[in-house]
Amino acid sequence: MNPLTETNKLLDSPIVDSFGRVHDSLRISVTDRCNIRCFYCMPENVKFLPQRDVLSFEEIHRVVSVSAKMGVKKIRLTGGEPLVRSQLSKLIQMIDAIDGIEDIALTTNGILLAEQAKSLKEAGLNRLNVSLDSLDADMFEKVTRRKGLDKVLSGISRAQEVGFQKIRVNAVSIKGLTESEIVPMARYAREHQLELRFIEFMPLDGDDAWNTKQVLTGESVQEIIEREVGKLRPAKRLDPQQPAVDFEYQDGRGRVGFINSVSKPFCSNCNRMRMTAEGKFRNCLFSTVEWDLRELLRGEASDEELAQRIRGCVSEKKLGHGIDTEDFQRPAKAMYQIGG
Repeated sequence: MNPLTETNKLLDSPIVDSFGRVHDSLRISVTDRCNIRCFYCMPENVKFLPQRDVLSFEEIHRVVSVSAKMGVKKIRLTGGEPLVRSQLSKLIQMIDAIDGIEDIALTTNGILLAEQAKSLKEAGLNRLNVSLDSLDADMFEKVTRRKGLDKVLSGISRAQEVGFQKIRVNAVSIKGLTESEIVPMARYAREHQLELRFIEFMPLDGDDAWNTKQVLTGESVQEIIEREVGKLRPAKRLDPQQPAVDFEYQDGRGRVGFINSVSKPFCSNCNRMRMTAEGKFRNCLFSTVEWDLRELLRGEASDEELAQRIRGCVSEKKLGHGIDTEDFQRPAKAMYQIGG
């Protein structure tokens, strides 16, 4: 084959796995550091990456640029807590200028959101997801092992003030712990015109203590909401490849979604890839294997070599994560090390 033709194939064609799934969404962790310690994400006593191992903004920009040539349209910045990364708005500006990128989103715990919301909006950030599991200060501290509920609520309010629309609030559902939080969260989201999503507790906790008995299913949460808050009806999927099953209240006042990763896996529609803060590429949140991009970025590799490794990663993607199978093997890394 003509070398030029081979190069064009690497860079200018979609990223497709062996099951025909086209991948156009990339989640990038910009840091493994965080200012809280949610037990379902990281251990209390944690050792973070040395700064030299974390990708620079320029390195992240290059990966996004190469990915965009292969059809990636959506970028989500995660952590750790991405807002602890200094000058994050600068990275957003850099990504926003890349041809082909249509949507930039951010997942945050909201602690630093009030002070950064305006600069994030001005930099080109399109969407916000805020992780919040409780409106009760004591329960918030029990889950996060830190104080700060007031800062999260102020951050959400400030984000609305500066023009963010359709802010999504993500709540992790844990059996025997968060049942009492469901109704207050649902009412709060309706009152403040926020989209609420409940996420089933997944085996990515830092203490390696997860078990299936702790999974509060989306179906169970939905039953509580319909009994205590309002009847729901299926809502139109805004994105056919989104992980959530969405509903809207029959009275028209709000939406609620359920990410049933454990009880009802949605892998068949997955279009997502991930890159950790230190530049390891992953084809699945639960992958036990990673593909190193940092060594290429810092070793003078060509864009074609980067593209080839990204394609190699996606080509090895399994049909599903396998949580619901007997031979499931959880990743060695916790959520904060992978990127939420």
